[in-house]
Amino acid sequence: MTPREIVAELDKYVVGQAKAKRAVAIALRNRYRRQRLSPELREEVAPKNILMIGPTGVGKTEIARRLARLAQSPFLKIEASKFTEVGYVGRDVESMIRDLAEIAVKMVREEREAEVHDKARRAAEERVLDLLLPSTPVAVRSETSGAAGFGEASAESGMARDPQASTREWLREQLHAGKLDTKTVELETRERSMPSFELIQGSSIEEIGVNLRDMMPGMFQGRTRSRRMPVPEAFDYLTQEEAQKLIDMDAVSRAAIRRVEDAGIIFLDEIDKIAGREGAHGPDVSREGVQRDILPIVEGTTVNTKYGMVRTDHILFIAAGAFHVSKPSDLIPELQGRFPIRVELEPLGKDEFVRILTEPRNALIKQYLALMGTEDLRLEFTPPAIERIAELATFVNERTENIGARRLHTVLERLLDEVSFHAPELGGQSVTIDAPYVDRMLADIAKSDDLSRYIL
Repeated sequence: MTPREIVAELDKYVVGQAKAKRAVAIALRNRYRRQRLSPELREEVAPKNILMIGPTGVGKTEIARRLARLAQSPFLKIEASKFTEVGYVGRDVESMIRDLAEIAVKMVREEREAEVHDKARRAAEERVLDLLLPSTPVAVRSETSGAAGFGEASAESGMARDPQASTREWLREQLHAGKLDTKTVELETRERSMPSFELIQGSSIEEIGVNLRDMMPGMFQGRTRSRRMPVPEAFDYLTQEEAQKLIDMDAVSRAAIRRVEDAGIIFLDEIDKIAGREGAHGPDVSREGVQRDILPIVEGTTVNTKYGMVRTDHILFIAAGAFHVSKPSDLIPELQGRFPIRVELEPLGKDEFVRILTEPRNALIKQYLALMGTEDLRLEFTPPAIERIAELATFVNERTENIGARRLHTVLERLLDEVSFHAPELGGQSVTIDAPYVDRMLADIAKSDDLSRYIL
């Protein structure tokens, strides 16, 4: 996709923030350009990491998430404040790469399962029919009978096989028609249980760095037990089991690692919370330590995961923060240099709120119309009502705390509280939300600072 097409796709879900959309579109296109370079030069081209600066609720996370979906890339969103400096109790920074590898393996495995789905279903169908119609050995006599009885046993076997085959085909037709859904079958299932471990305090399996599955494979396989389940549930279970047999997990792991290294995206939210300030004391001292630990990951290092070694040189990092108290220059200089593209996102006002309510594919009003439609209730919003909702949301943001577009969720929930409660009794009717209705439900709360702080 060209940068213009990427921006047009992002416009379907995120209102405004043209600068941020352009920056991420160029970063994604640069990945495509890098893949077309010679192998020698390809290794030298580093990703241009992005630092988004803006208040909460303006679309920072949504832009990164939609970008990852467009690129079909492994995507991980994580708060930088979750990490602690090495030596403190908490998550180490390398865990983000391990989590990204897990996401990539899941993506690749699902793709492989889709490829073998038809073959797995056919194999599962045969196994279900075996459970419904167990095979009966008839020609046992042929082993004990002499040459004289051999022909007689073969004839009996053929006669028995024909009715069994026809019965099997009849059951297959019944299975396809869904007429066996009420029947139950018994099959052997494997319990997916993990043995309990008592680890040293402050350590984790990640820090031990030993693959316990390879050391003690018998402990992790789980015990088998017989279960009775309906035919559709057994069919789904056996389809998954057959699909696992058809998938080469070593190939999946290798493909996932390549995808992480070439197309992985990590969204580091709340990075301003680890930005140290001059003369910090006490717990704040470890903030700079977290930055020093994150620095090698962003610069490029090799992280050991249970699927293999992952190089982070070409993973795209998108960091975001409000920077109300601190500022980007409070980050250590080395980390600042690893985020060369800085984009400031604009706060949202009334006009943007009106567009957010109506324009995107996942617009809030479209969601509420669909939700009420499940109750056979037709809900309508007049244009003046939409403008009044946006105006009240902007007013509350200015008077209390500015949480951006998230304010629309609380305002709409409060506005439609009565309609949602009585929706089952209003089935088949039509309800119109106009400006007077919005004022009746929200105006008094919006004007009171105390009420709006706790309710809106």
